[in-house]
Amino acid sequence: MSARETALRVLTSCRASGAWADAALKAQLGRDGLSGPEAALCSRIVYGVTQNRLLLDFYLAAYCSQKPDHLQPPLPDILRIGAYQVLFLDKVPDSAAVNTSVELAKTAGRGQAAGLVNAVLRKISQNKDSLPPVPERDEAKYLSIRYSHPKWLVKRLLVLLGREEAERFLAAGNSQPPTAAQVNPLRGTAEEVCKALEAEGIQAEFHPWLPDCLLLSGTGDLERLKAFQDGAFYIQDPAARLAVMAMDVRPGAQVLDVCAAPGGKSFAAAMAMEDRGRVLACDLRENKLKRIHDGAARLGLTCIETAAADGRRVRPEWAGQFDAVLVDAPCSGLGIIRKKPDIRYKKADDLFSLPVIQHDILDNAAAYVRPGGVLVYSTCTVLPEENGQTVDTFLADHPDFSRETFSLPSLGEVPGEITLWPQRHGTDGFYICRIRRQARKL
Repeated sequence: MSARETALRVLTSCRASGAWADAALKAQLGRDGLSGPEAALCSRIVYGVTQNRLLLDFYLAAYCSQKPDHLQPPLPDILRIGAYQVLFLDKVPDSAAVNTSVELAKTAGRGQAAGLVNAVLRKISQNKDSLPPVPERDEAKYLSIRYSHPKWLVKRLLVLLGREEAERFLAAGNSQPPTAAQVNPLRGTAEEVCKALEAEGIQAEFHPWLPDCLLLSGTGDLERLKAFQDGAFYIQDPAARLAVMAMDVRPGAQVLDVCAAPGGKSFAAAMAMEDRGRVLACDLRENKLKRIHDGAARLGLTCIETAAADGRRVRPEWAGQFDAVLVDAPCSGLGIIRKKPDIRYKKADDLFSLPVIQHDILDNAAAYVRPGGVLVYSTCTVLPEENGQTVDTFLADHPDFSRETFSLPSLGEVPGEITLWPQRHGTDGFYICRIRRQARKL
């Protein structure tokens, strides 16, 4: 099985069944037995096509009598795979990109369209230095096509950030950030883990401002590494770790992670507590709880317990029992587009119900905070209606809670809440708010 054939299977799965690209890619690489350079090329094609789909379709439409979406599947994806290689992959000869795409059409049972694939991709190859410019009359439409983000999101960003910074955010959404590894202090120092990774051929460097965080490149399958198997680190974006740091938990604390899967924030809390105290990690699905349990075992964390729980349903036995409660709420995920590029193609209508769900979870979780305890609300999105506005609604209903200033590395004093932006902070787009429950009056 070739890298391009596997890439087509992944893109077809995403289109036909709504599968997420990262999960579909990992599963298909395993089924097709791809590894090394072939797996790397396949991954690059899948993510590259997904990140640049609107722009690729704009160029394809200039040399094809039909718009790509009007062609019979899987021809649109075959054309995108070929065009992406021609326009973005310098190490792939144009002739190879064209010829392998023609072969893809034949093996996919679309041999009658092989001539169309050949003609369109050859036109793009011949004109790649003089492609038709994206019209700039409509600012939002131009940015939408140029960076392959939905027009509704571009409009929101223009209002929130202005033209220059909105464009920087969109460009960041198409970037490939390094993998962030959080060091497990129970298994060694950052320096020791760095040396262990480099001994396995992984390029590792210290994060510029976050302690015990390494930035990795040339990783391949991380789970095969001895340092990973030994529990020396886990993968987590700096923004997610900052959400845990905002709780400021200490050894012996009682902590509830309401929406815990896949477990990174529970792991970070347990490590901050030196594995002393209790972290109760909750999720709806048992299979996700198993991942948390297995991850904690790999990292040698014994203070983490798991429980199947719906964040919107009351658990009376938890009332007032926790020093710190973390609500990392389900959200639109628009802050992690650079890692999950297919998030950008969600319909805006699908997001309208999220603030209601977020408020319900936050409202329910508040009862679990002991008087004087802390509630931290976080999301991996940048939209105000999912972030500050949700907290405003919550606080209006709960006068015994209020925002509280906290400190974060590099950022200093944060006045109760912060939105992290990839183009500003080099992290995922993320929202963090620290809320204190009033202590009982004597």
